[in-house]
Amino acid sequence: MPTKILMVCLGNICRSPLAEGILASKLPKEDFLVDSAGTGNWHVGNPPDKRSIQVAKNHHVAIHQQKARQFKVSDFDTFDHIFVMDLQNYQDVLKLAPTITHAEKVKLLLDVLFPNEKVEVPDPYYGSERDFEQVYQLLNNACTVLAEQLMQS
Repeated sequence: MPTKILMVCLGNICRSPLAEGILASKLPKEDFLVDSAGTGNWHVGNPPDKRSIQVAKNHHVAIHQQKARQFKVSDFDTFDHIFVMDLQNYQDVLKLAPTITHAEKVKLLLDVLFPNEKVEVPDPYYGSERDFEQVYQLLNNACTVLAEQLMQS
């Protein structure tokens, strides 16, 4: 049974698809399943933002096949780990947690780099290609550490 990891952002078109693609590229597919979702429903069924697709492609990570979906309560039972991009996502997901055990699965992704500092992955949606590249680098650093931790556990 593979370990299942969910990446969550607001719309599931910028940060969480990148995080999904980056982390999946660092883990053995037979042992890990990585997915992503958004707390909002605006982009359900749409591919990632073209700038996320491009920055991922520039780093040899393919995310163009992903489709946005909204986080649902059943994700707490499906996934072993739920990583959110910012404090608003964290609060929104926690509000849906049926139990304390479910809530304990939810963590800020950048806690792997900055423990207990509540550092957020900035949303590049209204920014430039440079902002997407910066987000990619931040996510890549976090996913490298996270992949090492997951493979050791």
